[in-house]
Amino acid sequence: MKKNMTFHKKKIWMIFALCSFLLLGLIGRLVYLMGFRSDYYYEKAQELHERERKIKAARGKILDAKGKVLASNRTVCTISVIHSQIKEPERVISFLSETLNVDKETIRKRVEKISSIERIKTNVDKSLGDIVRDENLAGVKVDEDYKRYYPYGSLASKVLGFTGGDNQGIVGLEVKYEDILKGTSGKILTTTDARGVELDKEGETRQDPVEGNTLQISLDVNIQQYAQQAALKVMEEKQAQRVSILLMNPQNGEIYACVNVPEFDLNDPFTLNDQTDTSQMSSKEKQDLLNQMWRNPCLNDTYEPGSTFKIITMSAGLEEGVVSLNDRFYCPGYKIVEDRRIHCAKRTGHGSQTFVEGAQNSCNPVFIEVGLRLGVDRYYKYFRQFGLLTKTGIDLPGEAGTIMHRKKDMGEVELATVSFGQSFQITPIQLATTVSSLINGGNRITPHFGVSILNPDGTAGSKIIYPVKHGIVSSETSRKVRQILESVVSEGSGRNAQIEGYAIGGKTATSQTLPRSANRYISSFLGFAPADNPQVLGLCVIHDPQGVYYGGTIAAPVIRSIFENILPYLGIEKTGQSEEKNNA
Repeated sequence: MKKNMTFHKKKIWMIFALCSFLLLGLIGRLVYLMGFRSDYYYEKAQELHERERKIKAARGKILDAKGKVLASNRTVCTISVIHSQIKEPERVISFLSETLNVDKETIRKRVEKISSIERIKTNVDKSLGDIVRDENLAGVKVDEDYKRYYPYGSLASKVLGFTGGDNQGIVGLEVKYEDILKGTSGKILTTTDARGVELDKEGETRQDPVEGNTLQISLDVNIQQYAQQAALKVMEEKQAQRVSILLMNPQNGEIYACVNVPEFDLNDPFTLNDQTDTSQMSSKEKQDLLNQMWRNPCLNDTYEPGSTFKIITMSAGLEEGVVSLNDRFYCPGYKIVEDRRIHCAKRTGHGSQTFVEGAQNSCNPVFIEVGLRLGVDRYYKYFRQFGLLTKTGIDLPGEAGTIMHRKKDMGEVELATVSFGQSFQITPIQLATTVSSLINGGNRITPHFGVSILNPDGTAGSKIIYPVKHGIVSSETSRKVRQILESVVSEGSGRNAQIEGYAIGGKTATSQTLPRSANRYISSFLGFAPADNPQVLGLCVIHDPQGVYYGGTIAAPVIRSIFENILPYLGIEKTGQSEEKNNA
């Protein structure tokens, strides 16, 4: 009997201990859930009882150098329906179809779909949104939204870029500075019951959106308009395929204008600018055409620069000391390199001439000789030193790199053709940046549009800083290059760029595209002013002009006409001849 009592007593204590252990475990779990995880489960409960509607933030503005608005926002509306709250579905369907011009069946599918919320139409004009709101239909929501608006239409379209349906940047500055411009979205929270029906007594809570910051850029509307008008004029006159013009400050890399005609309408970026019929095209074919239309040839495409590249050969030769201003050369109209006869543009030859005269005449044999004197190793050294083998770092997406012969594959023939700008390709922005760096005293600058970031209210924010590499050539070499290029305009092939009262420096170019048998050309001119202290550099590239195609004849006058307008605008006064020419 005693033995049985002892046994039952042990069982009772074991059960009690087990129950106590389980109870302690439950208490511990409750403490964990209610104490340490309470915030998590509170948020989960809120999600079950709250419906969230996003409020898009107003995207930050883009301003030009003078503060003119290049990109802003227009208020639009998003119309949505909530299935569980609709009391008169047929009335809702009819009214929305008639007011928003949307097919009834499309609206019916969304009205009858059992979901938390369904969008009917976005980017609805505010006046229409107000009409829908005033109808006060149960289950129909009207939320204010923003749509990007570009006051100048197609101006600088391939620089600014545009936004998509969700107001996110797609191309151009809009996507490059997305994090600065986009802002922070807000939201509207409405409390619902278990069926998803809003509880009127609870009302709504609202978290206001935060507007994006404003971006101020170096592009100047007035200068861009001058350049675009000049580009359109020469494209029409020469029936060219396209025309690109770059205008920048060679001292700091700020870009005043970047024109690529034909441009496209920023407020309607998905319509082809040449009115091509796309009805029979596949979606891929149409997208390929749109992508081509959106490209910025100044930095996305490469080309053979032709004789404008002689500025690089000139600078390397002078810096290395393999040529001087008074060295004499003889041009019979060609130069034989290994087994190749490479012709000068003037087949009858220029005869005896100095190096400066060779530059004025744009004589190929003179620059071939300079390239051969440098040799492959030293020429490549200056390619790297000048920054030609790396990208410029411009603040736009999709910059292409230089397409150059590999050093091990570069023989004397390749060296000869590269020395006067053929058999390789670079971008216009690379050429403009490199020449800027060679004429500004030898400082490799970074081309850019972004200048400063302003707060949403327009107050000062922060300046954007870009890297500068000093000493790519000596200041003396830079001075000599400016002097030679000023003489090219005053006495040589660039005479059509002269402007009375201003000393202009520059270089013409005419290159033949591949295949050579097609007889298609690229005409260009690179100029800067004032010649002794450059404050603006311009590059005009004309693709496939008809009729006369020489750069000095058709491209130089384009830069001249632009400079005639913008030099006084920039406050650059007439001085007559440059000090360098007077000293010479």
